[in-house]
Amino acid sequence: MKAFVDKFKTTFGADMGGPAIAFLAVMLVFGLAADNFISLATFGSVAFQLPELGLLTLAMLLPLLTGGINLSITFAANLSGLAAAWVLQAYGGVDAPAGVFVFACLAAIATGAAAGALTGLAIAFTRAHPILVTLSMMIFLRGLGEFLTRGGDISGFPSYIAPIGHGSLLGFPIPLLIFIICVAVWHVLLTRSKLGFGLLMIGSNMEAAHYSGLNTRKIVVLVYTLSGIMCAIAGIIMLARFNSVRVGHGESYLLITVLAAFLGGVNPFGGFGRVLPVFVALIVLQLLSSGLNLMGANQHLATALWGVLMIVVMAARSLASNYPIFSRKKA
Repeated sequence: MKAFVDKFKTTFGADMGGPAIAFLAVMLVFGLAADNFISLATFGSVAFQLPELGLLTLAMLLPLLTGGINLSITFAANLSGLAAAWVLQAYGGVDAPAGVFVFACLAAIATGAAAGALTGLAIAFTRAHPILVTLSMMIFLRGLGEFLTRGGDISGFPSYIAPIGHGSLLGFPIPLLIFIICVAVWHVLLTRSKLGFGLLMIGSNMEAAHYSGLNTRKIVVLVYTLSGIMCAIAGIIMLARFNSVRVGHGESYLLITVLAAFLGGVNPFGGFGRVLPVFVALIVLQLLSSGLNLMGANQHLATALWGVLMIVVMAARSLASNYPIFSRKKA
């Protein structure tokens, strides 16, 4: 058994064990409990539902790795979506030419980047705790969005936008392809760039990172700016998926992104984590939700089970750290 675990850790990384076990458990339990769980329909449903949650999880991931958090991700995504919607509405709404969509996307990305940069600047230069800063930003973005839309939504977009949320390319859902590209970019960022090394150093020890010569303020600002850009991409996907934009879209995703990150092996205190285990963890959560739906369970039960799963994951990781066979370091 120990030889198998060592080989698995060498091949996939020690943090892939939890998501892999969770994936096998979900497939086994729901495969036996629901006759039509293991089917193309189930995996197709997961493929279309996964990207928006996945993109928001990527937006949450970088701040978590620095030992921080970003509680404003869903509202940054929706405000970015609103920026894109306003550009489209200003140039004809449903009749807006295709070229306008490029400017709409740029407006969304600029909005998300601005929200992230402001958050990063506040954290970097005031040294206030990220929970307090991002909570304040969340309240600000929500209030601003409600004020600008008067609590309503904006709808009615060109038909060529719909495939971004519902279409397929060579049999693969377009939103899933966009998400996979973003996963690849985040993976390269964390494993091949100075920024990735720097943010992990900050997560491990902010003071040590500063004294080693890293510009910690610059890195923190960049981390939250990139988080905001990823929120904007999620906002564009949600705009295309729902054919409308509202400040409250995806509000329930916030804590699930944290759960997915922790299930994927991210250290709650920062300094360690990888993208690929988080990707597997997201698949597990979506399969869990789909399995419960097939069994006729209320969606609120899935939300409750996600909360229980977070407690179980944290408890399991605490217990596993006491056994050398599961730890990252050999005994």
